[in-house]
Amino acid sequence: MSAPTAPAVEQAAPGDIAELRQLYYAVYGPHYPTALGTDPAVMARLIEDPHTLWLVTRCPRTGTLTGSAAVHGEPGSRLGRLEGLAVHPGQRGSGIAGLLTDALCRRTLDAGRLDSVYATVRTVSAGPQRVVSRSGFRPMGVLPNAVDLDSRESLALYARYSPGVLERRAPVAEVPGPLLPLLRTAERTLGISYEHTRATDPAPAPAAPPAAELEMIEAPAFVRRRFRDRFPDAAHWFYPLHTPNVLLVSDDGSFEVYGCLNRAGGYCALVAAHPGPAAAAAHLEAVTRTLTRAGAGYVEALLPLDRHDLLSAGLAQGFIPSALYPAMRREGDGFHDYVVMSRTTEQIDFRGMVADAALQPFLDSYVSAWASTYLPSREVAS
Repeated sequence: MSAPTAPAVEQAAPGDIAELRQLYYAVYGPHYPTALGTDPAVMARLIEDPHTLWLVTRCPRTGTLTGSAAVHGEPGSRLGRLEGLAVHPGQRGSGIAGLLTDALCRRTLDAGRLDSVYATVRTVSAGPQRVVSRSGFRPMGVLPNAVDLDSRESLALYARYSPGVLERRAPVAEVPGPLLPLLRTAERTLGISYEHTRATDPAPAPAAPPAAELEMIEAPAFVRRRFRDRFPDAAHWFYPLHTPNVLLVSDDGSFEVYGCLNRAGGYCALVAAHPGPAAAAAHLEAVTRTLTRAGAGYVEALLPLDRHDLLSAGLAQGFIPSALYPAMRREGDGFHDYVVMSRTTEQIDFRGMVADAALQPFLDSYVSAWASTYLPSREVAS
């Protein structure tokens, strides 16, 4: 008996959009929270985008779509995001997910187009973690309550690098002490070193400001234009590959915070602040409260590891170091490390989470950090 023919891998085309939407519905049902698999206009734009590589597989016999995945980038950046990995339920276990992931990495990382690619991976089963791990991705941390699909799910952050990138990381002199467990976990898991990074006390919590009244503007086209005017240089964004669609403005006009809010998924990424992140650092409580009312049960910011002041402000206002992204941003000949600081206003339930052996230490690190932030220290009465 001859071996089965391997599925054909090819670039997605505009004519595939209707079939792609059917594929994502078959995999995720009506709860898929991203436009990549649901919005025909966005899908058409991504397929034609020169900074996005979207691949599909087809059944050798029938020609029908059996799998889909993309690596999305943006102008001026050498960072990519693996997204939209979907395999038709009738083809699970056939190796299509690994085939697509390997092909995307060969054509982006191995071809020298990107320095790293990251993925946020579901943790309801070990399968997605094993797929990316077999393709050379390594765990970076956990994102508790990060998305609302049929119910709240925690995700895992994984990344894969081009050769030599991790060896060109810029040194970090000091970090707030609560970040040390995350750094030690990354050392053991990734084989990198923070031996010259000292842990110091977090900076004092910023003086409690008057309760800021924030106005949230949901006008995506306006927000994008204003954002581009304020931040023509992507180096001043917190979060690359996220286009803001909401703007939070203080009542006195002293600061603005730009966010990427996904109502369907119930989460928001903080992308940037004007005139600078320090201006908004003392108001993270008000920012989180406003976004929670808008439906975001999970809020995150991606902050430079060498910004002790910003990390301290986040810690003081209930944000927890959830994941580390070493060598995320290229500057000159070197690369700078970043930390995902996250906060969820909903109860965390890890009982349905499956963590493989490589991810488990990051889960343990998060639980320890959460406990030290939200559980009172024991006091012994004399």
